[in-house]
Amino acid sequence: MVGSKNEVLSIQANLVFFYYPDLDEAERFYGDILGLEWILDYGFAKIYRISPSTFIGLVDETKGMHDPSEPKTVTLSFVTQEIDQWYQYLKNQGIEIRNPLKESSRHPTKGFVAYDPAGYFLEFERFLEHAQNTLLLKQLAKVQALYPRSEQKTSRPESLGIMANIIWLYYKDIPEAQAFYEANFGSKLLVDQGFAKVYSSSPSGFIGLVDETQGLHRFTPEKAVNVSFLTDQIDEWYTQLQAKKVNIKNPLENLESIPVKAFVAYDPAGYYIEFDHFLEDPKNKRILELLR
Repeated sequence: MVGSKNEVLSIQANLVFFYYPDLDEAERFYGDILGLEWILDYGFAKIYRISPSTFIGLVDETKGMHDPSEPKTVTLSFVTQEIDQWYQYLKNQGIEIRNPLKESSRHPTKGFVAYDPAGYFLEFERFLEHAQNTLLLKQLAKVQALYPRSEQKTSRPESLGIMANIIWLYYKDIPEAQAFYEANFGSKLLVDQGFAKVYSSSPSGFIGLVDETQGLHRFTPEKAVNVSFLTDQIDEWYTQLQAKKVNIKNPLENLESIPVKAFVAYDPAGYYIEFDHFLEDPKNKRILELLR
């Protein structure tokens, strides 16, 4: 990913943090039902791998950065080729469906929206062959979908894959959000749905900017989500974003409770955008293997 016109800074993967009153219930959902690979356990936070370069962190809401009363103004999209099979599987598992499976009338995708145990929106979608999706499909063609590992304890069928993730975020001012991600991340627009724009941030990780008047969520000042970017150039990112006058919430530091070096900034809508560098430590062994 381009950090400026003259310098390329690394983003190895995307990691989104969601917050839960019952962490055990969330673990059962994402590990047993969705069949995601467990990567590490910090006690108050558990991290699972979703696609080749995307992860989700499940956080005890009493110990994380967000208050449990904050709205869940985010949608996590699972991009898959097996959209019909995913729909039938989750229905058979008794997962509550918000929007049933259908082809969209506004853009060339087929998908559905389900709820996770805390009420976060999970969108499963397939991007159809269409000129609007050409750039995204070209990038997805380079990605090898992930399927359940043989040693995992999961009811997810071995035939159900996940190629990528889009973290959909909601804005009052889409041009402002686009300018922010293009200027500070060097992001290039891959899909323009009119009311929603998709940008690449890692090989299988994407950020979606949505007009809050037309999306699944309305804008809220507070939101129970951290959007994290994993990088082996944490110092350079911090220096660069400071130079670009990005509003920093928490300064760069080695965290006391976990072997991570990190800082947190704000995007134009007040989303927490967190940069993380996982340090050499036995707890981080698996995630470091994957990042390398």
